[in-house]
Amino acid sequence: MMNIPKMVMILGMIIFVIGFAMKYIHLGRLPGDIFLKKGNTTFYFPIVTSIIVSVVLSAIFYLIGRFK
Repeated sequence: MMNIPKMVMILGMIIFVIGFAMKYIHLGRLPGDIFLKKGNTTFYFPIVTSIIVSVVLSAIFYLIGRFK
């Protein structure tokens, strides 16, 4: 029960960082993301955005595991 406030603070910090990134960094339309539009069909695959999010989340979880 003692770790619940710490976990809530970490979760809040993660949500804050994600919100900041969505507001100011405009993730999702980076160079390298695949965007195809042909007629009425649109295909969008955010490959570079996925790689960046994966690296950032891996670093966050590494740091959390290191200090635990």
